[in-house]
Amino acid sequence: MTTASAPGKIILFGEHAVVYGQPALAVPVNQVRADAEVTDIDRAGIWINAPDISLHEELSRLAPDHPLAAVIAPLLSPHFAGTKMGGPRGAGLQINISSTIPVASGLGSGAAVSVAIIRALATHLGHPLDDKQVSALAYEVEKLHHGTPSGIDNTVVTYGKPIFFSPPLLRGFSPVYGGDKGGASIQPLHVAEPFTIIIGNTGISAPTKESVSDVRKLWEQNPTKMNALFAAVGSLARTARQAIEGGYPERLGPLMNENHLLLQEMTVSSPELDRLVEVSLKAGALGAKLSGGGRGGNMIALSAKENAPTVAEALLEAGAKNVIVTHQIVI
Repeated sequence: MTTASAPGKIILFGEHAVVYGQPALAVPVNQVRADAEVTDIDRAGIWINAPDISLHEELSRLAPDHPLAAVIAPLLSPHFAGTKMGGPRGAGLQINISSTIPVASGLGSGAAVSVAIIRALATHLGHPLDDKQVSALAYEVEKLHHGTPSGIDNTVVTYGKPIFFSPPLLRGFSPVYGGDKGGASIQPLHVAEPFTIIIGNTGISAPTKESVSDVRKLWEQNPTKMNALFAAVGSLARTARQAIEGGYPERLGPLMNENHLLLQEMTVSSPELDRLVEVSLKAGALGAKLSGGGRGGNMIALSAKENAPTVAEALLEAGAKNVIVTHQIVI
């Protein structure tokens, strides 16, 4: 048996703008995780068991573009990145998948499942992959989930550390396609002073692919306006990095509030997200914003550690389906 695990993630600053060449800050959320377990079995075939989505099926019966098939198939090919994977050992394999990460909520569920499977299966076959290879493979699957992803989800989930992610700045802010493959700059985000982030889940499923597509349409209709919004978000991300690495995390609060206003202008917020943001601020949060694709999913709030329980309780009373308190420690 071979096992692997991958954390969830939240974007602190830069969602949507990162698809158009602007930087973003993201951190892992270790309170929720995806797990994969690979075992040899006596019967033939590659069997996938994912009870969270009521799936128990042999790999060949899944459509080639099924996200789980897209994760597994490349690792069973004769060659991957110059490494002979050699196919499954024995009669067959069973891949068990479980996750505590809510789906379509902005916490990187798809990327975490991909990374956990890739690591467990490659290692089980005797050819473990390095982080860059894992991230590149996971990025290819992210395209199925999100259409034109920036690469930030697979990157922060793979490396499991806070990162400052800078995609290539392309002419005209055309969406990037790259993760590691696209020439992105992935820099560790050094946390000089710990800070507390509270994650509130609206309970509304919000596939990132749809909101990314809608923002793309707005950009095509009015590139001047949208480029200005993206640039403003990028500026906030750079300022936030300085605050975190300089040891002034309290300065993130006003930056988060401003970032949320910009995301509202991009039409990716929702009444439920706006309500939770407002409630958290009234409860004493230092700043708050949506996190991820928007239109549902999660919002995040910055809080003094001692006030986190108050903010968390206020979010639950306001209708949040789940609340996670995560402490970003000094790195």
